[in-house]
Amino acid sequence: MKKLTKEIAESLLNAESKVLATSNSIDINVVPVSTVKVENGKIWLVDYFFNKTRANILENNKVALTFWTGFVGYQIKGTVRYHSEGDNYEKGLKWVATLHHNRIVKGFLELEINEIFDVSIDKKRL
Repeated sequence: MKKLTKEIAESLLNAESKVLATSNSIDINVVPVSTVKVENGKIWLVDYFFNKTRANILENNKVALTFWTGFVGYQIKGTVRYHSEGDNYEKGLKWVATLHHNRIVKGFLELEINEIFDVSIDKKRL
């Protein structure tokens, strides 16, 4: 599945837990994410503290974003572009300022979706 449906987008925006996985030629890194937006079929993630994550993305822009609430969740695999200047960066700063006016934003990740997987648990099997 490649399309971000309204149901999946709402699940992402309201998920109790969200993590982003990145890798480089040596290591894997998984971090929690908080501020997320869906913009024109792409997913925006805010970089407040991404040190290893940012370094990994600059080497390998393939990522996996997994999110869930209870037993329902999805994994989105795709590629990201990192924005730390330009129009998208300025647009992102204005968006974050409406949510968290005192946070320092280092940049934004723009995730283009390649694949979406349902990772929900079948409660009948528990």
